[in-house]
Amino acid sequence: MLKHLLWPLALLYGFVVKMRNLLFSMGILKSVYFSKTICVGNLTVGGTGKTPLTEHLIKLIKPTANVATLSRGYKRSTKGFVLANDSCNASTIGDEPYQIFSKFPDITVAVDENRVRGINTLRSIKPQPDIIILDDAFQHRYARAELNILLTDYSNLIYSDFFLPVGRLRDSFSERKRAQMVVVTKCPHNLSPEKQDEIKGKLRLKPNQNIYFSAIEYGDIKPVFNDSSFVGYSLSPNLTVVGVAGIANPKPFFNHLSRHSNLNHSVPLTDHFNFSEKKIKAIFDKFSQIQHDQKAIITTEKDASRLREFSYLPDELKRCFHYLPIEVIFLGNNNGEFNRKIQSYVRKTKADNGLHRE
Repeated sequence: MLKHLLWPLALLYGFVVKMRNLLFSMGILKSVYFSKTICVGNLTVGGTGKTPLTEHLIKLIKPTANVATLSRGYKRSTKGFVLANDSCNASTIGDEPYQIFSKFPDITVAVDENRVRGINTLRSIKPQPDIIILDDAFQHRYARAELNILLTDYSNLIYSDFFLPVGRLRDSFSERKRAQMVVVTKCPHNLSPEKQDEIKGKLRLKPNQNIYFSAIEYGDIKPVFNDSSFVGYSLSPNLTVVGVAGIANPKPFFNHLSRHSNLNHSVPLTDHFNFSEKKIKAIFDKFSQIQHDQKAIITTEKDASRLREFSYLPDELKRCFHYLPIEVIFLGNNNGEFNRKIQSYVRKTKADNGLHRE
């Protein structure tokens, strides 16, 4: 019943979005084009795997080029342009940029809610980045990237979705035409060629648009707090786990823990959850009730970046918190093809002067 009441709002929202895109297409609203930029984005709210793909791009690019990342820094306490450094944390630059900075301290990580200003500021830094990766900037059309990579979650494909608040679309399905590459993320590892062809057909992409299918690969659990005495565990049926996830779609995370460990209790939280000392201690109290020698609190990599702000907590508590890292893998021959496309783009653009034009 509620969904029926929301339809007028969704239609109104869709109209506003389409009018905005039309104004950009007509040049009434101005976009600034930037060469040597890669945009990783989507058309929906919620997680489609932008951060893991951004990290994959960093691994591909940084051996041969000076790479920087720019995002708005969602839910950060600061405003304007901020360059990540050793004194920053998830509160000052946002959890996802801080996660990237923690894993890749040798690259430039910046946040700015104004993408045009942010790119120009990064271009004024010496040495200037060869490539700037724009995280979650597909719908921010004032800055126009040279290479656009559009993501769509296998469990919520954009051709089956509708505008907010009825569905999860924040931009029009027709805007997929602006992407040179489309990645269907979080696919089953055994996705059949027939199912891939079905999705390709329903996406109705142009011949010059490349499509890839990817999945999530979970790594070994790691300590959230490196300064605590860490008891090394591997996921197994003998390990009793309290799972904690403050991400948009925690179901795959909890399913993975359930398949590979004894998942005693799940704690789903809102996306980009702001932890408090009280909440952490409540999770620890729940964990302490488990009567088992091999036990651990396991959270996501994004949540770990926010939890590290509580490094002052007792070691007894900190040593219980672990996180499960993830990375992107491409299905079939997609991995080699995707990597070659990106590396070819970097080689072709590295010598450019990086000037922008209207």
